[in-house]
Amino acid sequence: MDSLSKTLENITSKYKGTKNLRRYIVVEALYQNSGQIAPLDEIIKLKEKYRFRILLDEGNSFGVLGSSGRGLTEHYGVPVEKLDLITAAMGHALATEGGFCTGSARVIDHQRLSSSGYVFSASLPPYLASAAITAIDVLDENPNLLTKLKNNIAVLWKGLSRIPSFTIASHPESPIVYLRLKQSTGSLKDDLQLLENIAERTLKEDSVFVAASRRSTLDKCKLPVGIRLFVSAGHEESDLHKASESLERVAAIVLGGRN
Repeated sequence: MDSLSKTLENITSKYKGTKNLRRYIVVEALYQNSGQIAPLDEIIKLKEKYRFRILLDEGNSFGVLGSSGRGLTEHYGVPVEKLDLITAAMGHALATEGGFCTGSARVIDHQRLSSSGYVFSASLPPYLASAAITAIDVLDENPNLLTKLKNNIAVLWKGLSRIPSFTIASHPESPIVYLRLKQSTGSLKDDLQLLENIAERTLKEDSVFVAASRRSTLDKCKLPVGIRLFVSAGHEESDLHKASESLERVAAIVLGGRN
């Protein structure tokens, strides 16, 4: 947040005399590469201080965060009107394809008129829209799905916490569970090789699929590499125990006594 505050201050100073300037803070609600949750309450304070707009991507958080799955605004108890645009892909919790963008009628009318070239070339097929609506109905009618998801995340956390060579870097309520090495080799390449070996062995030996994160050389923010697991309400506790036990066993073999 300190970095964001300095960036907003610099941009504000640079364009102080410019009129009708459109300035946006673009942020993920639930970060794909770390499993962390964006501090929306702090971001809104900065938005209001520097007079920026917010574009929030709820792709990983819609249908997940909040008491009824409405996402980051519900998680923080923030009125949705404080955000200018909310977008989300529908290939996660809604189990379909495509995406949506929502905001005030004024903003959305502007977007619709400005993107007329895409209306017929990239519009969502009706059956995919219908699938998304049905998925939202299922969430509304079955609030126990969110309870099951939260319980599953807690079960996996408990199991993974026993692995001495890993630390859990993600948020406790995030279904994207992110593991980092407690002790790096000192080389990003070597760290990634160890993690890929672990991911390969858990899949080959125990049929447990986990993903070793990759980093682009173009990334400005050099996040540490790690292993990601994705939890859903469809998992049984036995699945999660199997995943944590597999990782614990394989990590002990691959990493040896490294802590």
